[in-house]
Amino acid sequence: MIDSAASAGAPAGRAYILGGNASTLAFVASLVPENRQVTAWLVPLAWTPIGCVAGDAWQRVNIAADNIGGWVDQTFAPDDDRAFVTSLRELELLGRIGWGGPAPADLRDDAIVNPDDLPEDVLDALSHPPESLAQCAICRRTCVRGHFVWQERQLCAWDYHASVFGKRGPWQDQPYEERFWDTLPVAKYVAAGLLDENGVDAILAIDGVDEALARSLVLEVMKNDPGAHLAVRTEGGYTLLRERAGEAG
Repeated sequence: MIDSAASAGAPAGRAYILGGNASTLAFVASLVPENRQVTAWLVPLAWTPIGCVAGDAWQRVNIAADNIGGWVDQTFAPDDDRAFVTSLRELELLGRIGWGGPAPADLRDDAIVNPDDLPEDVLDALSHPPESLAQCAICRRTCVRGHFVWQERQLCAWDYHASVFGKRGPWQDQPYEERFWDTLPVAKYVAAGLLDENGVDAILAIDGVDEALARSLVLEVMKNDPGAHLAVRTEGGYTLLRERAGEAG
């Protein structure tokens, strides 16, 4: 639905979302044609186990002013399960009143003219600051840069969990020696659902405590809990993983 601010003449820095899919969100900030073309902005998207993330590197494209609907239908084809398109009728109404202004500096949820047209997970992504995105070195899925890096390669959460927490990961049968702490896997977070797929349980999560105390807690559990363990350094501390009995390689 077009909000009252838009119908009265959009303030500077507003965006009308055209549609989106698994990798891209498109919006326009002006429907006033220049050389019979309208500028659209493409915002990259990444889907993670904890939700959708909007990227900070926008791409600018020009669309024929008399074929915006055709471009939207072709770009966001329904064979993509995450594809959606917004109301072209309302877009036509905005075009008739000469709606337009500069593109917003940040595509935040409060800058969007038609928030009700967006899926909740995409709208939620726009309520957070944009992130730098990258391609997973294994599957080429778009992921958040720096969240999961293994052996100097950017990985998506799925491939990181499978590679690092899988059967070939750096599991330990004995408590860590001092020299091993600097070699632990580092991850933005540990996703319980992805651990389950690999036959792994998170048995200890430590956040926001003294480093020496955190290490002593990890070592104490490793000493007294049978099985293969793997400690992961997360954003706020450590998570200790254990292979499930009967599922170790």
